[in-house]
Amino acid sequence: MDGTTWARLDAVLAADDIWSALFALTEEAPADLPAAVEARYGQASKDERRHLAWLLRCAGERGDPVLLRLLGVSGGDGAEDLLRTAVQRQLRIPAAELHRLAEELGAAEALVDAMGLSCDPGFAPFLGALLKNKTLGGRAALALGRLGAREWTVPIARRLPALTGLDHGAFVVALELLDDPAAIPHLLRELEEKRAPAGDVHHALVALTGQDPLLPLAPPNGNYSEFLHRVWSERRLDDRVDHRLDDRLDDRLDHRYPPSMGPVTPCSPRRARFALDDGRGRIRIDYDPPTPGSFWPRWDKSLRIDGQPVYRVGSDCGTCETTMHLLGWPPRAAREGADRLRTALADVDDLGAGVLDAAAPLIGELPSGHYRAHLADLAVERVTDPAASWWARRHELRVDAEPYGEDAFGDWPGTDHFQLRDRIPGETPTYGVLLPSQPLDALDAETVARYTSAIAAGRRPAALALAWVEDVCVEAEHAERFLVTAILDGHHKLAAYAASGVPARVLLLSRAEDNRGPEEGWSAAFNEVMGRL
Repeated sequence: MDGTTWARLDAVLAADDIWSALFALTEEAPADLPAAVEARYGQASKDERRHLAWLLRCAGERGDPVLLRLLGVSGGDGAEDLLRTAVQRQLRIPAAELHRLAEELGAAEALVDAMGLSCDPGFAPFLGALLKNKTLGGRAALALGRLGAREWTVPIARRLPALTGLDHGAFVVALELLDDPAAIPHLLRELEEKRAPAGDVHHALVALTGQDPLLPLAPPNGNYSEFLHRVWSERRLDDRVDHRLDDRLDDRLDHRYPPSMGPVTPCSPRRARFALDDGRGRIRIDYDPPTPGSFWPRWDKSLRIDGQPVYRVGSDCGTCETTMHLLGWPPRAAREGADRLRTALADVDDLGAGVLDAAAPLIGELPSGHYRAHLADLAVERVTDPAASWWARRHELRVDAEPYGEDAFGDWPGTDHFQLRDRIPGETPTYGVLLPSQPLDALDAETVARYTSAIAAGRRPAALALAWVEDVCVEAEHAERFLVTAILDGHHKLAAYAASGVPARVLLLSRAEDNRGPEEGWSAAFNEVMGRL
């Protein structure tokens, strides 16, 4: 181990501004930092050990072996800090070690979370006994959900009437994790007895039944629970047919309620609206499973395509940065009607001539909801340099903002993408980005060239994308909007448009439920942004 790293670590722990010093050390990231932390840990005070555990967390995989070794020889508060860090790293701790820690720490929060990550069903009785614990009940339910301990489905569901707030949410999410139809009658009873939050229960029913009934944007008479109970009581749930997304992606799509796209209502030659009932939800923005150790049972969201989380979207927080981080590419699956769709989009001037009818098979893969279709011409450019992306440039454009430094590049979504060359006009700074669902460096050059020739000849092939508007006030100081679009079809077309400098024709599909606001369910931000394209 380099003595320089040891000395640097000592200086950091003695610094007056400890957190600035810690952050600076993580940015330097010396290769032997985990070894220095391990050597220093035995001599450290309680506060210093907490800081050392944080450094191991920031070290990522390099710090994990050290973290587990220290956990094996630690006790008391130090063990709990290390255990909490191991949970944040989502490490699987050996069962014998967890039993030892249970005897020493009792039913600590981090221990409950770690048991849920252990994959050991032997911890289920211990966790089940904590379901009535006022402090740990929600964590215990989520831990049982992660273990897949279905023998606890009914006991968890029976606790719902006694719960409110985050505890109620944690138990509902636990039932989703268990994926057990035995929970369905209990969730229906929650609606029948008008217990809140009804929307959370509805989300669980969609997840457990594979059915997604279309709901009005505003419930009749304002009684959401009563309305949802009536909707679900009219459904046949006696024989659940699961057509939901999962890792197997099998052919279980012959469920009782196939996707039903309502009549298309034109608003103008380039704009229309329609509703989708019982959408399959293979392409959707949805909540991620809760992060172990998190206080919130529902927080982060991801864009999912064919079962694969493709981009982490972020949370519903209205003061957080808009970010999109690549998680992985979806499988390249053939879609019903793909040839018909590409023919309909080969040269598009308006939304007539059955354009949306041709897109119906792909639209059916979206979640149920109220949709608008916009045929827009967007001046796009391809971005390969993080410094040229709006994700970084937005920081420079904030009025009276502190310099963001190199960390601005941390918002880079992790892949080349397209973006609007200029900001969208308006009082609030607004940026447009088009994120790929396949790697742009794998595009076929001949196909791009063919579209480039067609564009030069005056044809206007259209790409197809899912769109929504993020409207936030970062840190409650900087109002900012992003038109975020995920490309569903037409990557080669967009590459050709970007290379030719001709505005790209894009058919944008947007769902009211992803752009909620007081005006007929659509946010004012969405209406303003789309009106300026």
